[in-house]
Amino acid sequence: MTSIGVVSLGCSKNRVDTEQMLGLLVAAGYCIEPDPAKAQIIIVNTCGFIEPAKQESIDAILDMARYKKTGRCKLLLVTGCLSQRYAAELYEQMPEIDGLLGVGQYDRLMELIGNAEQGERPSFTAPCADFFEGGERVLTTPSYSAYVKIGEGCDNRCSYCAIPLIRGPYRSRPMAAILREMERLAERGVKEFTLVSQDTTRYGTDFGSGESQLPVLLQEAAALPGVEWLRALYCYPARVNEALLDALAALPNVCGYLDIPIQHIVPRLLTAMNRHGTAAHIRWVIQDARARNLALRTAIIVGFPGETEADFAELLDFVAQAKFDRLGAFAFSPEEDTPAAALPDQVPDEVKQERLDKLMSLQQGISAERNALRVGSACRVLTEGRRADGLYWGRSPWEAPEIDGHILFRSAMPLQPGDFATVGITDSLAYDLIGETV
Repeated sequence: MTSIGVVSLGCSKNRVDTEQMLGLLVAAGYCIEPDPAKAQIIIVNTCGFIEPAKQESIDAILDMARYKKTGRCKLLLVTGCLSQRYAAELYEQMPEIDGLLGVGQYDRLMELIGNAEQGERPSFTAPCADFFEGGERVLTTPSYSAYVKIGEGCDNRCSYCAIPLIRGPYRSRPMAAILREMERLAERGVKEFTLVSQDTTRYGTDFGSGESQLPVLLQEAAALPGVEWLRALYCYPARVNEALLDALAALPNVCGYLDIPIQHIVPRLLTAMNRHGTAAHIRWVIQDARARNLALRTAIIVGFPGETEADFAELLDFVAQAKFDRLGAFAFSPEEDTPAAALPDQVPDEVKQERLDKLMSLQQGISAERNALRVGSACRVLTEGRRADGLYWGRSPWEAPEIDGHILFRSAMPLQPGDFATVGITDSLAYDLIGETV
């Protein structure tokens, strides 16, 4: 039996693609080998979103290529975003690669392997408008948690973003297919479901009415047996409305957690970023989400072309007032073929880094402040593991998997990963909470 090792890089959406490929490989009779030194075929599923991610992908390809000399590797295949965008360059500059597969061609994985085994150097990277529906996914997340992709591509056309160049225009996945997959995953023991796409609030806008169907999808998915927790990430602020906020707040198994990547708050910069909506609407969303007791997460870009010291000061003032529970920030990266890369007044790298450090320092204090407010409360926690010192760790509905902090707690009763427990919060840290079961 041929053994295949798979390296997955990038976002949760890319992870779903990897899991679908793993499902195809298992169905075809391949053996999945976690140790690349023992794998006869190695697949690297790449990310090409921003420059650091591209470099990480290239480094991973070169790292895996050494197993052609030191391990059992006979074929090195590269898939995903980097393949889609830079196929010609990869083939020309990296002779170690034996085959390329783009993001719209995952259903040709077996063909790619077969052709490469015959000595060809196949490249299947043509754009594809179809939504890839694989078979049974092989989860790379813990058995109790899974990401579910609800859309592909993007139509927002933010001036700094290469996603539309890589994954094409936005198209929603049929709701029936989403619900069927969630039913199957629940039957396999998945309890926590995280809906992802480049913009979850755009879901269903291409079904005919033009209105977001995310609230409807949340209602339908929450009604499925076995769905204990349900959350949606990457909600575009301009399309967050009362219906969505109501669904997040009212449905008992939908996590009260709103992820809105605002990117900035200065109107002139939002326009330059080609962000739809207004700063006023962002403030309204935050106010209404707080009124519904929703956790708030955002993402911000610092050092966008033309960002002045006054603009950055305004951003800091806004963040200090908004008090996001979670905040991720990034220094602007000029991506090839995006409008923002050609804008004047590019901010020097050292200034970007200085601003990033200032913003994250501010957010650390805000996070500690927000966590301190939870001391004395109780929450439902999904257990994820136990440390050597006896403390369990897990997450409440206010902590998304992989990107947020944890709750560390003691329990008199033994718990297993995937078990739920009610935990009283007794202390807080900057990003984590301390508690014990009640």
